Amino acid sequence: MNCLQNLSGSSVLPLRSFGCNPRKPSFFITTLGMMSSTDLPRRMAVKAISGSTSSAETSGAEAEEEKSEMYSTNMTEAMGAVLTYRHELGMNYNFIRPDLIVGSCLQTPKDVDKLRSIGVKTIFCLQQDSDLEYFSVDIGAIREYAKTFDDIEHLRAEIRDFDAYDLRLRLPAVVSKLYKAINRNGGVTYVHCTAGLGRAPAAALAYMFWVQGYKLTDAVNVLLSKRSCCPKLDAIKNATADILTGMTKRLVTLTWGNHNCTTVEISGLDIGWGQSIPLEFNKEQGSWILKRELPEGRYEYKYIIDGAWTHNKYELFTSPNKDGHVNNYVQVVEDDPNSTSAAIRKRLTGEDPSLTTEERRKIRQFLETCPGDE
Repeated sequence: MNCLQNLSGSSVLPLRSFGCNPRKPSFFITTLGMMSSTDLPRRMAVKAISGSTSSAETSGAEAEEEKSEMYSTNMTEAMGAVLTYRHELGMNYNFIRPDLIVGSCLQTPKDVDKLRSIGVKTIFCLQQDSDLEYFSVDIGAIREYAKTFDDIEHLRAEIRDFDAYDLRLRLPAVVSKLYKAINRNGGVTYVHCTAGLGRAPAAALAYMFWVQGYKLTDAVNVLLSKRSCCPKLDAIKNATADILTGMTKRLVTLTWGNHNCTTVEISGLDIGWGQSIPLEFNKEQGSWILKRELPEGRYEYKYIIDGAWTHNKYELFTSPNKDGHVNNYVQVVEDDPNSTSAAIRKRLTGEDPSLTTEERRKIRQFLETCPGDE
């Protein structure tokens, strides 16, 4: 069985703090726990304060806090839930199982010592270089320091931040690398992204679902009982179906009929809410058109017309959420809805998917044979 994707780190477009948010649920998630909107004013992130500080130290701390605020804002807009990350407070993590930890990024080589002291044998980093540069994390120094020990290994498997489609695309190869590392090193594994609230929980869930025998719902319940986070479950479900049925793409055409504008873009879809794709104007049709091949799945998107966000009332659109936001969506389906692969995908992308013994054997075989990049 061949690996679906042997992917290296891809470049990422700069995230823009767009004025229109993806659809948001009615709860809030922070590193301090899950709360309702009525609880929010009573919960505060704690700042670490030492005795006396110089103006330079104060300025540096303020800069770190500003970066955290901006990151949290982008994360909230992109993930569809209110999420908070305070980089200036240092590394934070939770044991999900006795052998599996999900947490935020290492910030200095000394964080390697902290993880070794709790039995960690594998540090599994999902960050891209741009994530590390944003918070001025010297990943080279961390990796070199880890290499001075023979009882811990630092590995990287990059996934683009705030991007459910990239997560789906890369998850099979990423979990393959994680699976091999755990088999090789044993002990406790530390899986992290930047905040430990999206990519890392998703990778941990996929490992629990594919390898450790959990139903996905049960794995989610275990995870959320230990750490408040917001993994993209649809990405995990679709990645599972991709491994078992293949990733067939279909051509999708999206159209904006109003020619009285100068630029038309689409955000969301398969590129995430942080990026946008320009549509081309077709003079014969008098319309803006985007043709794009998409794997099976449901994709929400929004048009950006001369910089203004809107939905297209002539294409499928969602009902308004509690904030009044409406998105367009497209459902890409199998040509033959009665095929075996269509039935498998429908079951695995449903509300409470579980794997048969044979399906789990096939996934394990895939994870063992998927070629690595390191």
